[in-house]
Amino acid sequence: MFADRARIIIKSGKGGDGHVSFRREKYVPNGGPDGGDGGKGGSIIFEVDEGLNTLTDFRHKRKYAAENGEPGGKRNCHGKDGADLVVKVPPGTVIKDAASDRVIADLSGECRRQLILKGGRGGLGNQNFATATMQAPKYAQPGQPAMELEVLLELKVIADVGLVGFPNVGKSTFLSRVTNAKPKIANYHFTTLNPNLGVVDLAEGQGFVIADIPGLIEGASQGVGLGHEFLRHIERTKVMIHMVDAASTEGRDPIADIYAINRELKAYNPKLLEKPQVIAANKIDVLYEGEVETIQLLKEEFEPQGIAVFPISAVSGKNLKERLYHVKQLLDQVGDTPIVFEQEFFPEAAVFQNEPYTVTYDDKEQAYVVEGPRIEKMLGYTNIDSEKGFLFFQRFLREQGILAELEQAGIQEGDTVRMYGLAFDYYK
Repeated sequence: MFADRARIIIKSGKGGDGHVSFRREKYVPNGGPDGGDGGKGGSIIFEVDEGLNTLTDFRHKRKYAAENGEPGGKRNCHGKDGADLVVKVPPGTVIKDAASDRVIADLSGECRRQLILKGGRGGLGNQNFATATMQAPKYAQPGQPAMELEVLLELKVIADVGLVGFPNVGKSTFLSRVTNAKPKIANYHFTTLNPNLGVVDLAEGQGFVIADIPGLIEGASQGVGLGHEFLRHIERTKVMIHMVDAASTEGRDPIADIYAINRELKAYNPKLLEKPQVIAANKIDVLYEGEVETIQLLKEEFEPQGIAVFPISAVSGKNLKERLYHVKQLLDQVGDTPIVFEQEFFPEAAVFQNEPYTVTYDDKEQAYVVEGPRIEKMLGYTNIDSEKGFLFFQRFLREQGILAELEQAGIQEGDTVRMYGLAFDYYK
């Protein structure tokens, strides 16, 4: 069975604890604090490997963990950082939060490498807490905890055109005729078990990638047969080719077949029906001479809907070139921007959403103070100095209701907000 779906558990490394120690040297009876900082925990990173085309490896191993950071040591020794764990996946892999089914990252297009879980920050050693009034602090900061998440990996093939139809209508034969793909071809009444990809080469360097989506049946969107296992592969395609048996060699009604498959596509994802469609009325080589009634009925039914109908023979190659150029015209109209799924789920925000926090006003400093484990941990996992990190932190404050609480507390534009050493002016 083609492995295009896997469920795994990923865990970043815990930050190393800061160390508590004091200088012990001859002739230095009262040495100051010299506890070192803990090392940073390793992160979980997903990276595209062009040599992979399935998710089979993830069926044998379900847990992936990065290294923990080492604790700090005496004499200001910094703990060793934990090693990052790089998880290799095939291009086109979508990473989702298993609980909510929301997208974390889509490794396709220009996105080839993505940090999914950031390692915990190392704790500060006691040397960082020395002050004029407390010269021998016996406290060190613990390292930040690891983040753990169950994720769903889905492989959605990257193809410009999806070839859909009921089993045994000639899709594999068509693919082998117009591309370099070599699918297994036989009179299988169930379905092809793998999505087959092929490259169509046209004149003057034009071409596109076409995918033979395994045969769909009624009820596929509810998981009947193998349909639900492969419907996801249609989501990236820009144009769909419906292939039907115009000769009705197995007694099927081609018009009813097209409507049946469109119902399954709509039930799975209504946006799929917004894609341009083309109908390939196959097996005209076995029609009796002059028998064009089925072709005419298809044209009368679908061409008023803007769906072109092409009578073809995948076996003899008749009319294939005309249809391929029509498909290329549709692709040109759609544009060449790859279909990439936007991020919907942010692991850092989800991990800390149940942590408490407080919003108060400091009259002495004339600033609004936001504190609590949720805020401290988020600051530790986020690089505020980068534009992307700051925008993410703003989104976190908004989604967690912190900005709303500040407004309820009476904050005005230009007022100062302070969070664990970070201070900024508030603007809507």
